[in-house]
Amino acid sequence: MRSPAPALGVVLPPLVLVLSLLGAWEAFCRLLSVPVYLLPAPSAIGVAVGEHLPLLLQSALTTLWAAFEALVWALVGGALLALLGGFSPMFRRAFGPLAAVIQVTPVVALGPLFVIWAGLDHPSRALTALGALVAFFPIYSGLAAGLASADPDLERLFDLYDASRWKRLTHLYIPSAVPHLLQGVKVGGGLAIVGVVVAEFVAGSGDSQGLAWRILESEHQLHIAEMFAALAVLGALGAGLNALLNLCERFLLKTWRGR
Repeated sequence: MRSPAPALGVVLPPLVLVLSLLGAWEAFCRLLSVPVYLLPAPSAIGVAVGEHLPLLLQSALTTLWAAFEALVWALVGGALLALLGGFSPMFRRAFGPLAAVIQVTPVVALGPLFVIWAGLDHPSRALTALGALVAFFPIYSGLAAGLASADPDLERLFDLYDASRWKRLTHLYIPSAVPHLLQGVKVGGGLAIVGVVVAEFVAGSGDSQGLAWRILESEHQLHIAEMFAALAVLGALGAGLNALLNLCERFLLKTWRGR
Protein backbone atom coordinates (compact mmCIF):
# COMPACT_ATOMS: atom_id res chain seq x y z
CA MET A 1 0.00 0.00 0.00
CA ARG A 2 1.39 3.35 -1.05
CA SER A 3 1.98 6.00 1.58
CA PRO A 4 -0.33 9.07 1.41
CA ALA A 5 2.65 11.33 2.25
CA PRO A 6 3.56 12.25 -1.39
CA ALA A 7 -0.02 13.19 -2.24
CA LEU A 8 -0.30 15.15 1.00
CA GLY A 9 2.92 16.98 0.16
CA VAL A 10 1.41 18.06 -3.16
CA VAL A 11 -1.97 19.17 -1.80
CA LEU A 12 -1.03 20.63 1.57
CA PRO A 13 1.26 23.57 0.61
CA PRO A 14 -1.17 25.28 -1.81
CA LEU A 15 -4.06 24.58 0.56
CA VAL A 16 -2.23 26.23 3.46
CA LEU A 17 -1.31 29.21 1.28
CA VAL A 18 -4.90 29.71 0.06
CA LEU A 19 -6.32 29.43 3.59
CA SER A 20 -3.73 31.89 4.88
CA LEU A 21 -4.56 34.43 2.16
CA LEU A 22 -8.29 34.04 2.81
CA GLY A 23 -7.73 34.50 6.54
CA ALA A 24 -5.69 37.66 5.97
CA TRP A 25 -8.37 38.95 3.56
CA GLU A 26 -11.12 38.28 6.12
CA ALA A 27 -9.18 39.98 8.90
CA PHE A 28 -8.40 42.99 6.71
CA CYS A 29 -12.07 43.51 5.82
CA ARG A 30 -13.28 43.12 9.41
CA LEU A 31 -10.61 45.16 11.17
CA LEU A 32 -10.80 48.08 8.74
CA SER A 33 -14.59 47.82 8.23
CA VAL A 34 -14.19 47.75 4.46
CA PRO A 35 -17.58 48.41 2.78
CA VAL A 36 -19.13 45.35 1.16
CA TYR A 37 -19.66 47.23 -2.11
CA LEU A 38 -15.92 47.89 -2.28
CA LEU A 39 -14.42 44.57 -1.16
CA PRO A 40 -16.58 41.85 0.41
CA ALA A 41 -15.01 39.49 2.91
CA PRO A 42 -14.50 35.83 1.96
CA SER A 43 -17.30 34.88 4.35
CA ALA A 44 -19.74 37.13 2.45
CA ILE A 45 -18.55 35.66 -0.84
CA GLY A 46 -19.09 32.15 0.53
CA VAL A 47 -22.66 33.07 1.51
CA ALA A 48 -23.26 34.42 -2.02
CA VAL A 49 -21.89 31.20 -3.54
CA GLY A 50 -24.22 29.11 -1.38
CA GLU A 51 -27.27 31.24 -2.19
CA HIS A 52 -26.70 31.21 -5.96
CA LEU A 53 -24.94 27.86 -6.36
CA PRO A 54 -27.45 26.22 -8.79
CA LEU A 55 -27.38 29.24 -11.11
CA LEU A 56 -23.60 29.53 -10.88
CA LEU A 57 -23.15 25.83 -11.68
CA GLN A 58 -25.45 26.13 -14.69
CA SER A 59 -23.44 29.10 -15.96
CA ALA A 60 -20.18 27.27 -15.25
CA LEU A 61 -21.33 24.31 -17.35
CA THR A 62 -22.16 26.71 -20.21
CA THR A 63 -18.68 28.25 -20.06
CA LEU A 64 -16.99 24.86 -19.62
CA TRP A 65 -18.75 23.29 -22.59
CA ALA A 66 -17.87 26.22 -24.85
CA ALA A 67 -14.23 26.04 -23.67
CA PHE A 68 -14.16 22.28 -24.29
CA GLU A 69 -15.47 22.73 -27.84
CA ALA A 70 -12.92 25.48 -28.43
CA LEU A 71 -10.09 23.28 -27.13
CA VAL A 72 -11.11 20.40 -29.41
CA TRP A 73 -11.16 22.66 -32.47
CA ALA A 74 -7.82 24.21 -31.49
CA LEU A 75 -6.32 20.74 -31.01
CA VAL A 76 -7.55 19.54 -34.40
CA GLY A 77 -6.44 22.68 -36.26
CA GLY A 78 -3.13 23.04 -34.44
CA ALA A 79 -2.23 19.37 -34.85
CA LEU A 80 -3.06 19.30 -38.56
CA LEU A 81 -1.08 22.47 -39.33
CA ALA A 82 1.88 21.36 -37.20
CA LEU A 83 1.96 17.97 -38.92
CA LEU A 84 1.75 19.69 -42.29
CA GLY A 85 4.68 21.86 -41.27
CA GLY A 86 6.55 18.72 -40.23
CA PHE A 87 6.09 17.32 -43.74
CA SER A 88 6.83 20.61 -45.49
CA PRO A 89 9.53 22.96 -44.10
CA MET A 90 8.45 25.58 -46.64
CA PHE A 91 4.91 25.59 -45.22
CA ARG A 92 6.33 25.83 -41.68
CA ARG A 93 8.39 28.88 -42.61
CA ALA A 94 5.43 30.47 -44.40
CA PHE A 95 2.90 29.85 -41.62
CA GLY A 96 5.20 30.76 -38.70
CA PRO A 97 4.78 34.56 -38.93
CA LEU A 98 0.99 34.23 -39.22
CA ALA A 99 0.88 32.03 -36.12
CA ALA A 100 2.94 34.63 -34.26
CA VAL A 101 0.49 37.36 -35.29
CA ILE A 102 -2.38 35.25 -33.96
CA GLN A 103 -0.55 34.86 -30.67
CA VAL A 104 0.21 38.54 -30.05
CA THR A 105 -3.13 39.99 -31.18
CA PRO A 106 -5.14 40.98 -28.05
CA VAL A 107 -8.14 38.70 -27.67
CA VAL A 108 -10.25 41.61 -26.36
CA ALA A 109 -9.79 43.41 -29.68
CA LEU A 110 -11.03 40.39 -31.64
CA GLY A 111 -14.09 39.72 -29.48
CA PRO A 112 -16.47 42.22 -31.14
CA LEU A 113 -15.48 41.03 -34.62
CA PHE A 114 -16.17 37.40 -33.79
CA VAL A 115 -19.55 38.25 -32.29
CA ILE A 116 -20.51 40.20 -35.43
CA TRP A 117 -19.28 37.47 -37.77
CA ALA A 118 -21.08 34.76 -35.81
CA GLY A 119 -24.29 36.77 -35.75
CA LEU A 120 -25.94 38.32 -32.73
CA ASP A 121 -28.46 35.45 -32.69
CA HIS A 122 -25.69 32.83 -32.43
CA PRO A 123 -23.25 34.04 -29.75
CA SER A 124 -22.23 30.46 -28.92
CA ARG A 125 -20.41 30.29 -32.26
CA ALA A 126 -18.35 33.33 -31.30
CA LEU A 127 -17.50 31.76 -27.94
CA THR A 128 -16.17 28.60 -29.57
CA ALA A 129 -14.32 30.42 -32.35
CA LEU A 130 -12.58 32.94 -30.11
CA GLY A 131 -11.68 30.30 -27.54
CA ALA A 132 -10.24 28.09 -30.28
CA LEU A 133 -8.22 30.97 -31.72
CA VAL A 134 -6.46 31.84 -28.45
CA ALA A 135 -5.90 28.15 -27.60
CA PHE A 136 -4.49 27.39 -31.06
CA PHE A 137 -0.96 28.82 -30.77
CA PRO A 138 0.36 26.90 -27.73
CA ILE A 139 -0.93 23.64 -29.22
CA TYR A 140 0.53 24.37 -32.65
CA SER A 141 3.87 25.62 -31.33
CA GLY A 142 4.16 22.79 -28.81
CA LEU A 143 3.57 20.09 -31.40
CA ALA A 144 5.80 21.81 -33.97
CA ALA A 145 8.63 22.05 -31.43
CA GLY A 146 8.07 18.43 -30.42
CA LEU A 147 8.25 17.19 -34.00
CA ALA A 148 11.60 18.96 -34.37
CA SER A 149 12.99 17.53 -31.11
CA ALA A 150 13.42 13.92 -32.18
CA ASP A 151 16.65 12.25 -31.08
CA PRO A 152 19.25 12.67 -33.88
CA ASP A 153 20.66 9.21 -33.10
CA LEU A 154 17.22 7.69 -33.68
CA GLU A 155 16.90 9.66 -36.90
CA ARG A 156 20.17 8.17 -38.14
CA LEU A 157 18.90 4.73 -37.13
CA PHE A 158 15.78 5.25 -39.22
CA ASP A 159 18.02 6.40 -42.09
CA LEU A 160 20.06 3.21 -41.71
CA TYR A 161 16.95 1.06 -42.10
CA ASP A 162 15.63 3.26 -44.92
CA ALA A 163 12.36 3.84 -43.05
CA SER A 164 9.48 5.38 -44.95
CA ARG A 165 8.18 8.85 -44.17
CA TRP A 166 5.05 7.38 -42.57
CA LYS A 167 7.16 5.11 -40.34
CA ARG A 168 9.26 8.07 -39.26
CA LEU A 169 6.16 10.11 -38.46
CA THR A 170 4.31 7.44 -36.48
CA HIS A 171 7.28 5.75 -34.77
CA LEU A 172 9.70 8.63 -34.23
CA TYR A 173 8.39 12.17 -34.61
CA ILE A 174 4.91 11.88 -33.08
CA PRO A 175 6.05 9.88 -30.02
CA SER A 176 8.82 12.43 -29.48
CA ALA A 177 6.28 15.26 -29.74
CA VAL A 178 3.67 13.85 -27.33
CA PRO A 179 5.07 15.53 -24.15
CA HIS A 180 5.31 18.89 -25.95
CA LEU A 181 1.79 18.50 -27.33
CA LEU A 182 0.37 17.72 -23.90
CA GLN A 183 2.03 20.82 -22.46
CA GLY A 184 0.49 22.87 -25.26
CA VAL A 185 -2.94 21.38 -24.58
CA LYS A 186 -2.65 22.26 -20.88
CA VAL A 187 -1.82 25.88 -21.70
CA GLY A 188 -4.46 25.95 -24.42
CA GLY A 189 -7.13 24.70 -22.01
CA GLY A 190 -6.67 27.73 -19.78
CA LEU A 191 -6.54 30.09 -22.75
CA ALA A 192 -9.73 28.55 -24.16
CA ILE A 193 -11.56 29.59 -20.98
CA VAL A 194 -10.08 33.09 -21.32
CA GLY A 195 -11.28 33.39 -24.92
CA VAL A 196 -14.76 32.11 -24.08
CA VAL A 197 -15.13 34.51 -21.16
CA VAL A 198 -14.02 37.46 -23.30
CA ALA A 199 -16.55 36.52 -25.97
CA GLU A 200 -19.24 36.20 -23.29
CA PHE A 201 -18.44 39.70 -22.07
CA VAL A 202 -18.74 41.07 -25.60
CA ALA A 203 -21.90 39.12 -26.46
CA GLY A 204 -23.48 40.18 -23.18
CA SER A 205 -26.82 38.42 -23.66
CA GLY A 206 -28.67 35.82 -25.68
CA ASP A 207 -28.03 32.16 -24.94
CA SER A 208 -24.42 32.78 -23.87
CA GLN A 209 -25.26 33.18 -20.19
CA GLY A 210 -22.05 31.77 -18.82
CA LEU A 211 -20.05 32.98 -15.85
CA ALA A 212 -19.10 36.23 -17.57
CA TRP A 213 -22.80 37.04 -17.92
CA ARG A 214 -23.25 36.46 -14.17
CA ILE A 215 -20.37 38.86 -13.48
CA LEU A 216 -21.91 41.52 -15.71
CA GLU A 217 -25.34 41.01 -14.18
CA SER A 218 -23.94 41.39 -10.64
CA GLU A 219 -21.96 44.47 -11.65
CA HIS A 220 -25.01 46.21 -13.08
CA GLN A 221 -26.95 45.50 -9.88
CA LEU A 222 -23.97 46.45 -7.65
CA HIS A 223 -24.05 43.00 -6.01
CA ILE A 224 -20.30 42.85 -5.50
CA ALA A 225 -20.34 39.70 -3.35
CA GLU A 226 -22.20 37.86 -6.12
CA MET A 227 -19.65 39.13 -8.62
CA PHE A 228 -16.83 37.71 -6.52
CA ALA A 229 -18.81 34.48 -6.17
CA ALA A 230 -18.91 34.12 -9.97
CA LEU A 231 -15.19 34.90 -10.11
CA ALA A 232 -14.52 32.24 -7.48
CA VAL A 233 -16.45 29.64 -9.46
CA LEU A 234 -14.59 30.70 -12.61
CA GLY A 235 -11.26 30.26 -10.83
CA ALA A 236 -12.34 26.85 -9.55
CA LEU A 237 -13.40 25.92 -13.09
CA GLY A 238 -9.98 26.81 -14.47
CA ALA A 239 -8.19 24.94 -11.67
CA GLY A 240 -10.39 21.87 -12.18
CA LEU A 241 -9.76 21.83 -15.93
CA ASN A 242 -6.02 22.14 -15.35
CA ALA A 243 -6.09 19.27 -12.86
CA LEU A 244 -8.03 17.11 -15.33
CA LEU A 245 -5.53 17.84 -18.10
CA ASN A 246 -2.67 17.01 -15.71
CA LEU A 247 -4.24 13.61 -15.02
CA CYS A 248 -4.64 12.99 -18.76
CA GLU A 249 -1.00 13.96 -19.29
CA ARG A 250 0.23 11.50 -16.64
CA PHE A 251 -1.86 8.69 -18.08
CA LEU A 252 -0.75 9.30 -21.66
CA LEU A 253 2.91 9.63 -20.75
CA LYS A 254 2.77 6.28 -18.99
CA THR A 255 1.45 4.56 -22.10
CA TRP A 256 3.23 6.49 -24.88
CA ARG A 257 6.58 8.21 -24.43
CA GLY A 258 9.08 9.35 -26.99
CA ARG A 259 11.63 6.70 -26.07
